[in-house]
Amino acid sequence: MISYLLHIIGRRWFIALLLAVNIGGTIYGYIWYESQLANTPLIFLLFVPDSPTASLFFCLVLIAFLFGKNIPILEALAAVTLLKYGVWAVVMILAAKVAGSNIGILNFMLITSHLGMAIQGLLYTPYYRIRPWHLILVAIWTIHNDVIDYIYNMHPGVASSIQPYIQEIGYFTFWLGIASLFTVYILNKTSLERQIEEK
Repeated sequence: MISYLLHIIGRRWFIALLLAVNIGGTIYGYIWYESQLANTPLIFLLFVPDSPTASLFFCLVLIAFLFGKNIPILEALAAVTLLKYGVWAVVMILAAKVAGSNIGILNFMLITSHLGMAIQGLLYTPYYRIRPWHLILVAIWTIHNDVIDYIYNMHPGVASSIQPYIQEIGYFTFWLGIASLFTVYILNKTSLERQIEEK
């Protein structure tokens, strides 16, 4: 079952379909951040829209796959940030619910899409060519991003019901990043390499 799934996702037609979905999701994500970006200092713009930037990295990875190429640093950035921010968004929505916020259809859509983000990034592990030094660079990126988010207060908006816990959210986010790096490292180390199919 898993072997068949890994075979399907390595077919070019599937990669092209997944790319189209991710392009749409990336555009929607940047639109979602529009109001926050309008009030963000220029120096921080690159680091504010976490989820759409993660999916943008993945779009670039998929484009490279379609051309029969690997760009390991982008693969590492995509895998780690898709997992980190995919899980983060789901946890924040569920935490807000526990804290008393109402969640509707849009929230369930966000849960589904962000879980998809996290899963897709990991599924392609056998097709990545990530080395440990790539993950070291990604660790610098993610920690730097957390500093900007929670020291300079550029973090994504959260529900008012969990806003009082923003320090705890920052702490959780840091360790989620570490866990994501470790997960990608272990999967990359233990997965058998596969090649993108020609058709």
